Order: sequence, then C-alpha cells, then structure tokens
Amino acid sequence: QLVESGGGLVQAGGSLRLSCADSGRTSGRIISNNGMGWFRQAPGKEREIVAAINWNGGSTTYTDSVKGRFTISRDRSKNTVYLQMDRLKPEDTAVYYCAAGRGSLASTQVTSHVYWGQGSQVTVSS
Repeated sequence: QLVESGGGLVQAGGSLRLSCADSGRTSGRIISNNGMGWFRQAPGKEREIVAAINWNGGSTTYTDSVKGRFTISRDRSKNTVYLQMDRLKPEDTAVYYCAAGRGSLASTQVTSHVYWGQGSQVTVSS
C-alpha cells in the first residue's frame, strides 16, 4: 500500500532523497492523517527506526546516528513523505522502508506501524 522510491548507489558524503507515496489501495488517506516512519534493515541486522514524523509534520524524531544528516518531512497535499539523506556513510547501507503508524503521533516502534512499503535499497560506497 506504500511505495518507496529514490534509493540507489552513492559515494560516501553524497545525498539521496527517498519518497514514500500512498499506492491508493489503502483505506482513507493514510499518509495524510497518520504518523509515519522510515526504518532500515541491513543484512543480518534487525529492522531499526531511522526517523518518524507526526501527522502534521510538527513533531519529528531521529535515531542518534542520523541526527544532523537526515531530515524527514511530509507533504500532505501530495500524500507523500520524504527522507532527505545527506553526508551519507557506508554504515547507512540498508534497505529502507516507510511505514504508516496506527495513529497520528510519531512512533519509533516497528510494532506500532500497520502499513509498510516494499523497501528501497540504499548503498553507500566508501
């Protein structure tokens, strides 16, 4: 129900912007009304939160390793959530997932999200 785009291969220090759009098959305007999160999963590791945003963009939270480098935002009129990733590092390499929360608040918990995208590969070379 959610579709990510914008992943790819980039050199360390470079930038990428991920987008997450509602495929149109979800009930209601999920991206517009719900808290949203970006998660990532590297090979052999558990899925972890990267950033989360509440329903109107007024509240955001980031995992420590991306603070100051990544920015989560949303455009409710376009039903889209973004993750701007700057000064990328090889350790940012992972599959990135966007997810819609159960409610309107920003949540960092995997289990608090009910709709997930298929994932977008981000690879950062050294």
